[in-house]
Amino acid sequence: MKIASPLRRPHDRAKSHFGLFLGQMLQRPGRIAAVSPSSAALARRMTMGLSPETGAVVELGSGTGKITEAILARGVPPERLALFETNRVFAKLLQRRFPGVQVLRLDAVEIEQAPLEDVGAVVSGLPLLSIPTPVQRRIVEGAFRLMRPGGGFVQFTYGWRPPVDRPVREALGLDWEVSPWVWANVPPARVYTFRRLA
Repeated sequence: MKIASPLRRPHDRAKSHFGLFLGQMLQRPGRIAAVSPSSAALARRMTMGLSPETGAVVELGSGTGKITEAILARGVPPERLALFETNRVFAKLLQRRFPGVQVLRLDAVEIEQAPLEDVGAVVSGLPLLSIPTPVQRRIVEGAFRLMRPGGGFVQFTYGWRPPVDRPVREALGLDWEVSPWVWANVPPARVYTFRRLA
């Protein structure tokens, strides 16, 4: 008699999370703009600058937790990480997967309600370019008010231009660095890290 192992292999978990993601995308096409969860390669690139010395971290639009996994792998303590995820199904999954991490079912415009001090980075999985400019400004401006001086707002994009609209960049005095293309993602993406000019 064959007994199934109670432990899922990483590949099986990834397939399960993709199925969950696809189901939510089909049910809520206006709320989930990505065509698939972020790849491990993109998650590593987005978290490249993080370490235990970063301070607290906020993640926006955590989805199934691919980027969350990478943030924790960089040594950020779970109690120093807050996730903003409005999708009820994803939020429950995140709570199960990452005990000790604070999962908040709040919209990203409420980022300043994150119950953390000494925030050094905000990592965003939001479809920022599809968000109206005034709302985008509320999110990004709130992130910089929450972060300590020198903090970075990390955002990926599938496009060629910066994922924060020009009026927002100019109003907030943002500078940025951009990564090479991450080809091991569907679709390929680049990562921007925005900081306020001194």
